[in-house]
Amino acid sequence: HEREHDREISELIAKHEEEMEKLRAKLKEQQYQRDELQQQMAATHKAEIEQAQLQSQKLHSLELETLRLTLNNMHTSQLELTQSNLRKEKETALMELREMLNDKRAQEVAILQSRHQLEWEKIKEQCLKEKEDL
Repeated sequence: HEREHDREISELIAKHEEEMEKLRAKLKEQQYQRDELQQQMAATHKAEIEQAQLQSQKLHSLELETLRLTLNNMHTSQLELTQSNLRKEKETALMELREMLNDKRAQEVAILQSRHQLEWEKIKEQCLKEKEDL
């Protein structure tokens, strides 16, 4: 029983590690996507600033500052939204994994308790039988 239990625990650990690897891979992919988005946003931001500089001869300096602040705010809010979504997905995945592991552990405990109870009953019956024999 101990070996079987150890094997089950090893399988659970392997599953847990596999799930963690999947989550890490997903997180890396999401970070890569975020980095790409940041680069695209930086390129867009740069292009818009260059366009604003071409128009700077016609625009008042306060209007340029307003445009720059607006772009920075949009960039920052989009980054924050992306990071928030990544964080929520990670937390959700971790919570699901934790619940799954807790459920599995509860099942194992219940199985072990029932086995223990059966063994206890057998020993009790043997004791009674031996007493009667004596």
